[in-house]
Amino acid sequence: MQEGDRMQSGDGAISRWKWAGTVLQWSLWMGVAYFCCMAVAHFFGLKVPLLFVYYDVPFHAYQDKIISFAVVAYVCLFATAARHPVAVPAALIALGATVAGLAAVNLSAALAAVLAGRSTFAYWLQTGLIGGYFLWLLALFVASGAGTRLTGESDGSGGRSR
Repeated sequence: MQEGDRMQSGDGAISRWKWAGTVLQWSLWMGVAYFCCMAVAHFFGLKVPLLFVYYDVPFHAYQDKIISFAVVAYVCLFATAARHPVAVPAALIALGATVAGLAAVNLSAALAAVLAGRSTFAYWLQTGLIGGYFLWLLALFVASGAGTRLTGESDGSGGRSR
């Protein structure tokens, strides 16, 4: 089915794609804001949960400064993805890897040793929230049809983004 056919068929596919794409774009911009706040929190050592996942463990200020600079890469990646859908898969891969990495840290013997018997519940809660954000973005990406539009698999566009 060609793009013009879909628009004339009245099935609402274009409007659903547009809606999901718009919500995806706003959700990515919200990620930019979140990562900006995270970078500031790490730079200034503001141990605020959600901005500082491991907020109550010993740290070295120089490590947090390094993290703040690295988080700027997320800011740039998510801003690029919000403006150019072709970058969304890279943002999803980075965020998915982050969730997997946080889960690995939460399960690690090194963290258990630092916590000395204290619970990891707060870290798992934050990891889950970030994982939920990842799933939200993934669902919107799929619902927007961006994956098929980027590859040209089903819309006859030859891989051109709309």
